[in-house]
Amino acid sequence: MSILPDGRYVDDAPYDAAEDLSAIERADLDAPSWLLMWRQFRRHRLGLISGAFLLFCYLMLPFAGFIAPYGANERNALHLYAPPQAVRLWHEGEFVGPFVYPITAERDLVRFQWTYEADRSTPRPLEWFCDGAEYRLFGLIPTDTHLFCAPEGATVFLWGADRLGRDVFSRILYGAQLSLTVGLIGITVSFLLGITLGAIAGYFGGVLDWLIQRTIEILRSLPELPLWLALSAAVPSNWGPVAVFFIISIILGLLDWPGLARAVRSKFLALREEEYVRAAEMMGAKPGRVIRRHLLPNFMSHLIASATLSIPAMILGETALSFLGLGLRAPAVSWGVMLNDAQNLASIEIYPWTAIPMLPIIVVVLAFNFLGDGLRDSLDPYKS
Repeated sequence: MSILPDGRYVDDAPYDAAEDLSAIERADLDAPSWLLMWRQFRRHRLGLISGAFLLFCYLMLPFAGFIAPYGANERNALHLYAPPQAVRLWHEGEFVGPFVYPITAERDLVRFQWTYEADRSTPRPLEWFCDGAEYRLFGLIPTDTHLFCAPEGATVFLWGADRLGRDVFSRILYGAQLSLTVGLIGITVSFLLGITLGAIAGYFGGVLDWLIQRTIEILRSLPELPLWLALSAAVPSNWGPVAVFFIISIILGLLDWPGLARAVRSKFLALREEEYVRAAEMMGAKPGRVIRRHLLPNFMSHLIASATLSIPAMILGETALSFLGLGLRAPAVSWGVMLNDAQNLASIEIYPWTAIPMLPIIVVVLAFNFLGDGLRDSLDPYKS
């Protein structure tokens, strides 16, 4: 050890790279598992970006009505099938700020369609923090304040209007509140049943295991889509949109639990023979405590990855049922209901923006799959 002129101590021993590397490896082995999983997950760029995107989508849901310029079912009879409007900043070389050009509808009697002409001589600036259609902030607080609204004498259809003159952009935001939430409710029902029944079958075995396995085999032998259709068709047509929404969510959860229950059972069959489980049982721990404190934590990472891969399947299930007219129905707004309104292929060919509700479904399902792949790859943080 030597002393530098500025008073610092310097070790004269030669640098040992192997010793330094072993110290880093020991630090990695001593790190908590969640930190190692996070380090592994960060390397999966698509999974990380998808997770941030989905987090943004779910954080936006309580403010959907605030961001949307129109109400979910607000109609504009003078602008049926209006095309998407661009929000501009500059008019004839002069900065005006965010504005739109007024559009006027005309009937094309030759091609039997609506055409729109923009008045480019009079830019109309958007109104900010304005009053519009009433909605509930966070689903609880009634208000009518919107982030932006159409100026007087003009419209602001960012993604066009549908056959009834309703803003597609606003309806997609309102529809996200149902379409993205149905997966969370369904996965909650599925996890409660799958984890409970799978844990009972795997830990206790015997007659309980036999009964649960036969029930799973019966459910899995039934064709999934016809079973969805049959259960959804049994929902009374006079029920309100909220009741139908919860029933559809529960149906999706009830049909999804058998696969999870089998995965939990197989994992518990292997874990219940481990020494720490036997030690807990010998010390007098009850079965519920052994399952809750010793078995489930070792399986939780797999459950999280399984949830991220099951939610998009439930979103697609709700979309399919609503598209076929057996799920959510108007006046409820979901992406499936919007696609049900756009079933006319001739209208989509003439007004292609009416098929825009397909895009958020595709993007969200892909994001969940990429997130699930990233979580699945990070389950074993000790792999190279």
